[in-house]
Amino acid sequence: MSKHLKKIFLVSICICLSSALFAAKSPVALIIAQGGLGDASWNDTAHTGFKSGLNTTGLKGKAIESNDVVAQGEELMRRAADSGFGLIISLEYSHGESMEKLAPSYNDSKFVILNQVRKGNNVVSILFSEHEGSYLAGALAAQVTTDTSISGINSDAVIGVIGGFKSPGIDKFLAGYAEGAKAINPNIKVLMAYSNSFGDPAKGEQMAQAMFEQGADIVYQVAGGTGIGIIEAAKKAGKYAIGVDTDQDGMAPGHVLTSMMKRVDVAVNDVIKQHSDGSLRGGKTLNYGLVENGVALSEMKHTRNKIPSKYIQRVEKMKRDIISGKIKVWDVTQQGYPSYMN
Repeated sequence: MSKHLKKIFLVSICICLSSALFAAKSPVALIIAQGGLGDASWNDTAHTGFKSGLNTTGLKGKAIESNDVVAQGEELMRRAADSGFGLIISLEYSHGESMEKLAPSYNDSKFVILNQVRKGNNVVSILFSEHEGSYLAGALAAQVTTDTSISGINSDAVIGVIGGFKSPGIDKFLAGYAEGAKAINPNIKVLMAYSNSFGDPAKGEQMAQAMFEQGADIVYQVAGGTGIGIIEAAKKAGKYAIGVDTDQDGMAPGHVLTSMMKRVDVAVNDVIKQHSDGSLRGGKTLNYGLVENGVALSEMKHTRNKIPSKYIQRVEKMKRDIISGKIKVWDVTQQGYPSYMN
């Protein structure tokens, strides 16, 4: 190799290394989904991981909120990329399509979308096995719901679940919950409804109360901030809610049977660390399930003493069977809808 070519080669390496170093040290944006911060659920859990990741790496970052995060999705992501954010994480499901179209125009930034897979050399997709954790929640609920020795429980084999919006991402929870319940009792009735909102606690309370009046004594909330009202309804009625995304057991101690924790904080923290050390690769899908501690039931510190230990032991066995592959939980995002949801 001639001296001239060697010089060009070394300069090219230096430029590449400098670009990689700049990208790794560039700031991080977290776009907050519907419901906003303060939802005690999805957004707050992710924000906890965001702050932890920034603290660990020393990177700068900003959480971005919008009064109309759905309609302004492309604008928010474009503005973040134009402002020099090297990692842009969106918590809003509806941003997937816009991100896929926008990302190729900003090769110096990496984009992260959750709960779906999107194409792009600088797009990272994150999936959770919510169906696995929800299966365990449904199995626990089905055992508890007819045990009248437990305060607030009637003899009816009826439980409920309220999702934010009808979509594969939300229905992944609902189907898993119903499947777990039916694994315990094939004849159990699972009431399903959608609030069409992630930020309306009053509506959540009203809907949960309607389910309690139909014989349910346990209602699983998969509705973000709307779910705060579902938990409040359980407290007022002397019934039970099941929390979601984070450990919501303490929101109404003794009236949140358990919470299906979706560890978005772990995932967000992980991608920020990978961004910082330069190991984050676009075009990849990262999976967080029971094995990765990406989903889990809460420790039930306010209700464990109310529940016969044999119920919890059965759930633990089901967890081991899912991890080993003995139980394969239905995933609507991959397999379509089961007959009981049509």
